[in-house]
Amino acid sequence: MQHDPVNMAQAQALHPNWRTEDTILARLAQNAAEVPNQVAMRERDHGIWQEYTWADYLRAVTEFAAGLEARGVKPGDVVMVIGDNRPNLYFAMLGAACLRAIPSPAYADAPTEELAAQMEREDIRVAVAEDQEQVDKMLEAKGRWTHLDLVIYDDPRGLAGREPPGVAGFDAIRAEGAARLKADPGLAQALIARPTIHDTVVLMHSSGTTGAPKGIPLKHGHVLSGVRNAAAAGYFQQGEVHMAYLPMAWVGDFIFSVGAAMELRFTVNIPEANETALHDLREMAPTLYFASPRAWSAMLTRVQVGIAETTGLKRRLYDWFMPRAMAVERARLDGKPGGGGLTHWLGEWLIYGPIRDQLGLGRVKRAYTAGEAIGEDVFLWFRAIGLNLRQFYGQTENCALAVAQKPEDISLTTVGRPFPGVDMKIDEHGEILLRGDNIFDGYFQNPKASAEALRDGWLHTGDAGQIEPDGQLVVLGRVSEVVEKRDGTRFIPTYIENRLKFSPYIKDAAVIGQGRDMLTAIVCIDFQAVGQWAQEHGVPYTSYAELSQQQRIYDLIAGQIADVNAHLPHGLSIARFVNLHKEFDPDDGEVTRTRKLKRNVIDDRYGPIIEAMNAGAAEIDFKAQITYENGQTGSLDRVLRLSDVKGAA
Repeated sequence: MQHDPVNMAQAQALHPNWRTEDTILARLAQNAAEVPNQVAMRERDHGIWQEYTWADYLRAVTEFAAGLEARGVKPGDVVMVIGDNRPNLYFAMLGAACLRAIPSPAYADAPTEELAAQMEREDIRVAVAEDQEQVDKMLEAKGRWTHLDLVIYDDPRGLAGREPPGVAGFDAIRAEGAARLKADPGLAQALIARPTIHDTVVLMHSSGTTGAPKGIPLKHGHVLSGVRNAAAAGYFQQGEVHMAYLPMAWVGDFIFSVGAAMELRFTVNIPEANETALHDLREMAPTLYFASPRAWSAMLTRVQVGIAETTGLKRRLYDWFMPRAMAVERARLDGKPGGGGLTHWLGEWLIYGPIRDQLGLGRVKRAYTAGEAIGEDVFLWFRAIGLNLRQFYGQTENCALAVAQKPEDISLTTVGRPFPGVDMKIDEHGEILLRGDNIFDGYFQNPKASAEALRDGWLHTGDAGQIEPDGQLVVLGRVSEVVEKRDGTRFIPTYIENRLKFSPYIKDAAVIGQGRDMLTAIVCIDFQAVGQWAQEHGVPYTSYAELSQQQRIYDLIAGQIADVNAHLPHGLSIARFVNLHKEFDPDDGEVTRTRKLKRNVIDDRYGPIIEAMNAGAAEIDFKAQITYENGQTGSLDRVLRLSDVKGAA
């Protein structure tokens, strides 16, 4: 079925401040007209940077749009886009938007069953895939969703000249479109002018922690409003240099790499592969950089591992300067002045500047983190080397742009103040409510969920929070995750889990205690950081599973948990824990693609471990489910230690 185009009268009434012709495509056309030869996008391909000017960008989008239309794509059709960050995939999304069709990005590592379910929910007939691997998944998904008519591929390796029925190359579609544009000189301009600010420019999706992901349509107006609000707050600036490495299915990538890039003329840099992103970062030298707390922590771990392996002089210099810089930042966190002087100057010359340069962050002026709480040591370390790292808060429903810290707002517990154009309040239940032109208008074909989320003009975020006297927001966790122990003590598992993950040795954790007498935790160690610790302390191992069960590793993790317990209210200490034999895996259904816990899966799969911890057992013979690379599943018997945490109250 074809989805109904937007009802213009209703849309205009909902957003009276929006101008109909003010679209992301109009911004692209304006950039191509005013700075045609300025580089808009760069991609590292086989070690060589390929550049696309704004004129190139516009030509690719309109040619692909014309070719897509020739293949039957109509207004309201949903077009799936899947793969890693690639110029042609961005061109494809905006080409679909020219036709008032709706690009729907999917996570590159999503298995076939998830993709087929998304196709069925969104009635997808056309998909754009990065390479042969993704094309194979599309064709396999046709076994369940038979209405997929056309798959367009970007990378020709293994496909060019051998296309199965219903498969065509991006270049071939673009060539068809170029022929149409040549025959009709006014078509390119007409394609850019077709969409209005009230049309959906991208269809994002919720995490799906408790069921099927919900579609979240973001219109041109939502995205541009969010970007302009952020720019007014100094969050973005004109002409930023940005690295597009986040998953294309995550709202942040579209907002940064497309929305803000069009509005503020970013230069968007695309790494050769996810595996080379940190290496390529040095050559890109971005001015703007966003990473999740997990990614910042992994970057810090990489530096610490490198320092441990470097020469004695370099290690001694690092060990002398960094604690002093950290102490200065900790004092600033407490509102005390500090820094400057000869020590800081020498540290900048010998340690901080070289580290920033080695990481590729030497030119970064705006560094951000969001998604969950960040550990104090991680936060302070990056600030200590000269990055003004700040936190922000947002959701897909508000274009990920709602609240952020100002440069002078140095705080671990808050996420800042609302952007200009965004209203915020806390309701009587402690839920964070937001209002503004960047707030979406409702879920995709889901009026019930839309009515629950949008009430009286306010977005009910589902997050619990409080506003400090200085106007800064504190995010406590999901309202729906407030649970009680057997004795009635209330707690939010996510709050405790995030603090456990402040430790460099803990990658994931699930805290269990609802309806029980005590809190227990399932811990997934960070293999790199714990492996480095084991190497330094003479702990032998051959695999993740073996390392996780070593007694000295249990002692290490118990110490990390005890540190967290010391800062938790009485009655909410973690009493017992297990080091799991594996990481939580989205392919096993334990976490979402954005690594949010699926608690029902955790509770069900690891129920025997949870019961054994609560019963006081010292170990458990656990039959572990495993998933092989071919998608088949099996089981493996594991003996897992169950450990107490000293001093838990």
